Amino acid sequence: YGNFIDDLRLYVRGGTGGMGYPRLGGEGGRGGDVWFVAQERTTLKSIRDRYPQKRFVAGTGANSSVKALKGEKGKDCEIHVPLGISVLCDDGKEIGELNAAGERFLAARGGLGGSLATNFVPCKGQRRIVRLDLKLIADVGLVGFPNAGKSSLLSKISHAKPEIANYAFTTIQPELGKIMYADYKQISVADLPGLIEGAHANKGMGHKFLKHVERTKQLLLVVDISGFQLSIKTQFRTALETILLLTK
Repeated sequence: YGNFIDDLRLYVRGGTGGMGYPRLGGEGGRGGDVWFVAQERTTLKSIRDRYPQKRFVAGTGANSSVKALKGEKGKDCEIHVPLGISVLCDDGKEIGELNAAGERFLAARGGLGGSLATNFVPCKGQRRIVRLDLKLIADVGLVGFPNAGKSSLLSKISHAKPEIANYAFTTIQPELGKIMYADYKQISVADLPGLIEGAHANKGMGHKFLKHVERTKQLLLVVDISGFQLSIKTQFRTALETILLLTK
């Protein structure tokens, strides 16, 4: 996939609550929460580069004191993530998704502060390992075998500059291009990496980029009209046979 990352594991932990004040019945502040906030022009790679430890811990709640019987809440930790993110537990169960800018997801809740109910002892925050799974969101997804001309098509209809070669070569990371019409309407087009036979059975990059097809509103099959042969070992297929194979 080169520099393109569509999967990231993070450790998140809510802040510990503050100490209570038994003599005066004071209550410690709650620990801070860890939030994922969807933001445009953010990538999973930028998160990984900025926070190589991939650990996110919210602030501790303030202790109760004579001056302030109710302690202040701990500082929240906000992580900006790209749009089109599914949040999964470590066991693969989906617990949330973020599709629009500004959407928020509570990843780890802070612990309660010490109070009469907890014998003035604070609670620890929630801790877990979560996986962020990115699926591209586009209006149109270009799907086809390697060398069918998807990248060439994208470079002509939009401002995207994908790599193009005149030999059997496949795009190794999804490319997004925007098409602007005369009335300023815009649509986004994704050039998805070339499929090979058996991709549905996880051959090649298989499922790793078939998942990017899930969130495109329409699929556009790109086929070489003069027929297609992946390599000398595979049989030659006409355009119609290629379409049937891609549909399958």
